[in-house]
Amino acid sequence: MTGKVIVITGASAGIGAATARLLAGRGDKVVLGARRETELNQVAAECGAGALAVVTDVTRRSQVEHLRDAAMQAFGQVDVWINNAGRAVTSQVLDLTDDDFDQMMLINVKSALYGMQAILPYFKESGRGHLINISSALARVSFASYRSAYSAAKAALNSLTANLRMDLHITYPNIHVSAVMPPMVNTDFAKNALHGTPSGGYHGGPDVQTPEQTAAAIAALIDSPRGEIYTDPGQAEMVAGYFADVDAFEANLHR
Repeated sequence: MTGKVIVITGASAGIGAATARLLAGRGDKVVLGARRETELNQVAAECGAGALAVVTDVTRRSQVEHLRDAAMQAFGQVDVWINNAGRAVTSQVLDLTDDDFDQMMLINVKSALYGMQAILPYFKESGRGHLINISSALARVSFASYRSAYSAAKAALNSLTANLRMDLHITYPNIHVSAVMPPMVNTDFAKNALHGTPSGGYHGGPDVQTPEQTAAAIAALIDSPRGEIYTDPGQAEMVAGYFADVDAFEANLHR
């Protein structure tokens, strides 16, 4: 089903931009939020007349609320809200600074919380809606230890998502809350990580996806809402194997 109004944060590149282009191409209206104005406007232009670009720093609650208000003013409704903005830091646990950790929680968790708290009152009032939080396979399996704080932040995001879903389940059955867990995706994410990204250090795990593959999984989720999805078909089996025997799984990663 198309024709929805969909807000996407982190939409100037990567998964956000690919998702915007896919959804706009099938007839949805997209409201795009990101800090980089030039890149954001370019993505909006590629999406056509049904796209609105709103320069947004998602680490500022007031700007996230402005993004919601701009969407409502332009289109009169919001059907889907996708918290996609995120950034990584390269640091093992014992090397993390206070600033590293705080940045990861602000960018990857608090920004999504601002989005949840901005749009849910409207969803409750209308009795329907779909909130999607873009997480990571690293929230479940730590196959890249140099992403320690990022992985921890995404695990926290998964927990907030699940708790919100439980809060709404009985009273608001037509409000859907989903977590999306991609594997590594071929974007500039690693290049833009705080402190860069080391060569090597990746201990295996699901295959690398293109942004378009991840976007296709997000579009399918919008059409058929579920609580959680892995965008790589092999991820669910991998995660099940991890939790069945953590010691054995981790030992195998280091072989």
